[in-house]
Amino acid sequence: MELNGKVPPGDLAEKWTKYKSSMPLVSPDNKRRLDVIVVGSGLAGASAAASLGELGYNVKCFTFHDSPRRAHSIAAQGGINAAKNYKNDGDSVYRLFYDTIKGGDYRAREGNVHRLAEVSVDIIDQCVAQGVPFAREYGGTLDNRSFGGTQVQRTFYARGQTGQQLLIGAYQALSRQISLGKVTMYNRHEMLDVVLIDGKARGIITRNLVTGKIERHAAHAVVLGTGGYGNVFYLSTNAMMCNVTAAWRAVRRGALMANPCYTQIHPTCIPQYGDYQSKLTLMSESLRNDGRVWVPKQKADAEAIRQGKKRGADIPEADRDYYLERRYPAYGNLVPRDVASRAAKMVCDEGLGIVPTGLGVYLDFAAAIERYGKSKAHSSNMENPSAQQIWDLGKAIVEEKYGNLFEMYEKITGEDPYRNPMKIYPAVHYTMGGLWVDYNLETNIPGLFAAGECNFSDHGANRLGASALMQGLADGYFVLPYTIGTFLSKEIRTPKFNTDLPEFAEAEKAVRDRLHGFMTTNGKQSAESFHRRLGKIMWEYCGMARNAEGLAKARRLIQELKAEFYADLYVPGSTDEFNPELEKAARVADFLEMGELMCIDALKRSESCGGHFREEFQTEEGEAMRDDEHFMFVAAWGWQDTSQEPELHKEPLIYENIKVAARSYK
Repeated sequence: MELNGKVPPGDLAEKWTKYKSSMPLVSPDNKRRLDVIVVGSGLAGASAAASLGELGYNVKCFTFHDSPRRAHSIAAQGGINAAKNYKNDGDSVYRLFYDTIKGGDYRAREGNVHRLAEVSVDIIDQCVAQGVPFAREYGGTLDNRSFGGTQVQRTFYARGQTGQQLLIGAYQALSRQISLGKVTMYNRHEMLDVVLIDGKARGIITRNLVTGKIERHAAHAVVLGTGGYGNVFYLSTNAMMCNVTAAWRAVRRGALMANPCYTQIHPTCIPQYGDYQSKLTLMSESLRNDGRVWVPKQKADAEAIRQGKKRGADIPEADRDYYLERRYPAYGNLVPRDVASRAAKMVCDEGLGIVPTGLGVYLDFAAAIERYGKSKAHSSNMENPSAQQIWDLGKAIVEEKYGNLFEMYEKITGEDPYRNPMKIYPAVHYTMGGLWVDYNLETNIPGLFAAGECNFSDHGANRLGASALMQGLADGYFVLPYTIGTFLSKEIRTPKFNTDLPEFAEAEKAVRDRLHGFMTTNGKQSAESFHRRLGKIMWEYCGMARNAEGLAKARRLIQELKAEFYADLYVPGSTDEFNPELEKAARVADFLEMGELMCIDALKRSESCGGHFREEFQTEEGEAMRDDEHFMFVAAWGWQDTSQEPELHKEPLIYENIKVAARSYK
């Protein structure tokens, strides 16, 4: 089946404006008659719930956290993109649009991406009005810095806490609607199923995570803003509770999962040091503004560093390989994440890694400290400053820009990153795949919408840094509040739904039976142990590099692991109480199926593009090699019955405004 993205006709730069002026509307009086469920309280969920409440809809917002402020959006560090051109360096809406399409390796939908670039400028104004403390220049104007995949400075930031500050802003807006009674907040509630009535999404089934009570909730439409599925790899930069359950339960009800194999590997993560770890810690991409990435040129030096006989500072400048600057002179250390990650893997595969596992490279700030120190000394009219004075002045400037990140690194590693280069290595971070949605952010199930990382729509095969926060807030504040009206305008005569309907009873029974099955397996292995084993399979065969043989093997291994899971799972306690092990079991069960679909999609896509790197399809220089003739489409999978093979649906990608070319950052 060929999918229709419902992108409106007309000139690209005017599509969104004209569409807003002609789309169906719901009058203020009618909004008060309509109920909307929003699942998730991160940037996409909180902004959507707050905006819909402000418009007059009756909103129920659900989060499995004890507070909306616990959502994983809070962990985003580096910044948020917007085409404001405050630096007067040539930025524009079109350039942000172009950079995003190119960064996604020409696998994103043009109409959605241009809309994202358009509304980016409004996001900053909205957040400033909310009191978000963006960094400012000396004159008081908002500051910008660079991020990977661009040659302009368009990233607004609040030191290394941008996600936290933006989420506080969205939380304030949400709290206002809660106090006005337009939003009812359900903390510590997890969505376990979608309820369909006559083919439309009309509610959800949740579990109260404190009491264990199964609850039914009805509405005229359902919005999912539940984030990505990166934790299928077990070790990732995501919070431990991040999962795919809400999205996957929608898939099991008929929603399509688009481009599941598109996984982003972030190049600046603190390396893994042992099998005991349960997660990895991200160091912001903003550090690549001033940090230089390198490894020793000689294997002997790398071996000495791994053995603790040398430190990075002991390696002379002439014996260092600043490999990103060497391979990609035009962008240097600010190449996109997928490019930087693969380059790090290549040098480590050559035996040049600098941590005991061999999987690590340096991110060095010595040059930046010296450069800033000399500039500060000059502006302070210091004559013949000593090396120590220059270092002290430079360190103070770096500390002002990145201090909390440096402090976090030192607390975790016990090493002073001002004196010794940081050690980093790529790790799973973001997922570009997600629920298939059209231009309205509506899935193929009428009345079921998806926002933020939960959908696939804006990033193609690779997300540029600082674009996740942009998409989440764009969807929640400026897109969904308009486009949900295209569905709800036809529902104003639809009465409120009674949760006693048989569709709710059937969905609740399915949830209870599923949970009962986990509780009564009475095996010997924990859900955590299965999750860890799944993660190793995924990273080994469907991680930074994939090949046909490995992907086929991974699918077999996951199927075997899934069979073992349902035969030997042990969950203590009961369903009718606080039971984190039961929560974990349900999430791991969904990860097992999601992981298998990722391998299927990766095997089907016989090309390399962005974060999907098939070893069989690469250039002589080790770069990704696309196959535009055969794979210029969105792969949207239906898999309601997992005993059968999943069904592939394609949405062709048509580029009318950008010339598709081999992606180069050299």
